Order: sequence, then C-alpha cells, then structure tokens
Amino acid sequence: MDLVGFALAVLLIELTPGPNMAWLAGLAATEGRRAGMSAVAGVALGLLVNGVLAALGLAALLKAVPQLWSGLQWAGAVMMVFLAIEAWRGSPRKEPRLAQDGLHRRAFLTGALINLLNPKAYIFFLVVAPQFLGGEVLSLANAVTLAVVSTAIATVIHIALVLAGARAYAWLSNPRRTVWARRVFAVIMLAVALSFLLADIG
Repeated sequence: MDLVGFALAVLLIELTPGPNMAWLAGLAATEGRRAGMSAVAGVALGLLVNGVLAALGLAALLKAVPQLWSGLQWAGAVMMVFLAIEAWRGSPRKEPRLAQDGLHRRAFLTGALINLLNPKAYIFFLVVAPQFLGGEVLSLANAVTLAVVSTAIATVIHIALVLAGARAYAWLSNPRRTVWARRVFAVIMLAVALSFLLADIG
C-alpha cells in the first residue's frame, strides 16, 4: 500500500474547495470557533465511517444500483439546501448557554451527516483509493487505514480553516455585516447542493 502517495492525493483533494471547506469556514465566521471545532469533530467521524462503509461494499453497491446513488445525491442536496435556508435566516448571536450547547451538538451532527451524504466521498473510496492499494482488495483493514490517514490530513486542514474563519467572527459582530455574511454563506451552500446533484459515480 502506497500511503505516501495516498496522503499526497488526499492533501491535494482537501485543498480543493468543497462542501467541508465552505461550510466549516462559513460556520466559524458566523457562529464562532467552538461551533466550528464541534463541526470538525463531526466531519472527522463522517470521514471515518465512510471508509468502513466503503469496505463493506456500500460504494460498489451505489455504483451498481443507480437508484441508491440518486437517492444519496438528493438527500445530500436537500441537506445543503436546508443549511442554506438556515444560514440565510440567521440566529441571534447572544443565546443562553443551553442554546449554545445545542448549536454545538447540531454542528457536530451536521458535520457527520454532510460527509455521510456526500456522493463525492464514496467516489473517492471507489475510484481513487484503490489506486494506492498495490493490487490489493479494499478490505476492512485497508479501508480503515486509508480512512484514518485521510481523516487526519483533512482534520488538520479543517482546523486551520475554522481558526481562519473564526478570526472574522468578531468583525462580523456588526449586524449588517452578519446579515451579508450569512447570505453569502447561504449562496455557497446552494452551490454545494448543486455539486452533489452533478456528481457522477462513473
């Protein structure tokens, strides 16, 4: 197994704008660093589960049954549209502690779901990952190893994105700026939803 080559491929893919990058940066900018870090943890969980599901044959099943693939695409797109609507509507910044805790739990769960419903994540394990196995079958052990490597690299990048996004949080304390930031964030989420629908498993 070529882990070095795989790690470089993951790095290049993670540096390419995608749903995680757009959502995490926007979330940290509009909701703060804690919410962003909660989301990073959820994203990491989703990425790890993707690897296990791929090894259990889900990626191949999605390719073999077009209806399941379409269902995954639409589920992911609907979720991104929901996030876009939520971002557009916004929420008060100064909320009670319990409300803030709920925000962080929701950020964690959303991060996990975005990756579980992201068609491109399954394309990755079906098309890209096997190229670095040296002819081996994508077994559970191999999938977990690749998932851990890719998740570790992705998490480092995602933490950096959240920290960068969070720097804008104080600047966005101005209500007018917050409104515009949320609307830009919402448009980005709609673009991600469209990209889910256009994903092709080949």
